[in-house]
Amino acid sequence: MVLSKPLISALSFYFGQLYEHPIRTKAISCCVIATAGNYASQRIVGSKILNYQSLLAYGVFGLLFGGTLPHYFYSFLESAVPEEASFAIAKKLILERLIYSPLYQAFTLYIIARLEGKDHETAVEQLKSLYWSVLTSSWKYLTVIQLLNLSVVPPMLRVLIINLVGFFWTIYIANKRRTYQEKSKKK
Repeated sequence: MVLSKPLISALSFYFGQLYEHPIRTKAISCCVIATAGNYASQRIVGSKILNYQSLLAYGVFGLLFGGTLPHYFYSFLESAVPEEASFAIAKKLILERLIYSPLYQAFTLYIIARLEGKDHETAVEQLKSLYWSVLTSSWKYLTVIQLLNLSVVPPMLRVLIINLVGFFWTIYIANKRRTYQEKSKKK
């Protein structure tokens, strides 16, 4: 019981902020989640020294794009496909999986590489190398989660839920990118 009071207080504060300042709250939440995911990925692979440039890149990406772009996309989705439409969930899922997700994955891979200080050519090369495996993994592993997100989760919380899933997705992408970088150094 003692621990529930601070938890309820924190959740009340978060939901209040989410209601009053949705974009700012989602951006900050995503920043924290993306940074934590990158940190966890570095620790899982056993990095002796933290790559602060990568932590910063993921944090900045989360702050500028990771909370805002999904917010606007889900807002668009709610207006483009109203709940009353026939097969609304299926239409939303198709739009998310076949249009938004491929564009967002490419954007993410490129921008994170640039935020880490890589030049355009290196970022594009890395994007070409990783894009298809990241996208197909997203379709394979996240489609059911996205279906649940669209059908069960209230619209106000969809970005939070997908960002929490994004914590693990960040670990996956960071590990894929790290493997790519190690292979590139050996060449």
